[in-house]
Amino acid sequence: MSDLQTSGKQSPEQQPERFPIGPQPQVSVLSPDERRRLLASLAELPAQFRAAFAGLDDAQLNTPYREGGWALRQVAHHVPDSHMNAYIRTRLALSEEAPTIRPYDQNAWAALPDMDGDIAVSLDLLGALHGRWARLLSALSEEQWAATFVHPEYGRVYTLDGMLASYVWHGQHHAAQVTGLRERKGW
Repeated sequence: MSDLQTSGKQSPEQQPERFPIGPQPQVSVLSPDERRRLLASLAELPAQFRAAFAGLDDAQLNTPYREGGWALRQVAHHVPDSHMNAYIRTRLALSEEAPTIRPYDQNAWAALPDMDGDIAVSLDLLGALHGRWARLLSALSEEQWAATFVHPEYGRVYTLDGMLASYVWHGQHHAAQVTGLRERKGW
């Protein structure tokens, strides 16, 4: 659970710097039209994310998007890390019966030494990853969309529809954190 759900802090709507596009959707089933729209968004996300970071210098990349938040450079590396995990979870759900996935500590990952590196590598990785992920998801049958995995940290079963909605939101959420900081700073 996020600290918002457990600590009694303000809701996502009351924290625009932290949650600029609102709370993460809680979806389990999508209509075919919703799925097509989200698949298009998933495919477009790398370009949107790259545009959010375009032209930022090292000092700007080392600026946190909010007080107590990650530096923009960490955000640039975090999204491909997170989406790689989601892609692997997709493949596990499609090849095993309701597998229990392995969670990871995103804050510990954000502190690893490769997070100080050139963001171009991670932006390229995000593009390649989303190309492959969108291709896989676009080829699924209706029955395959019902595949699930278990997230032991949250004690929840996720459908592929729910995961698609969550990760489109996730990428747009982080892109909006970057563009929001740019607007506030006049970059």
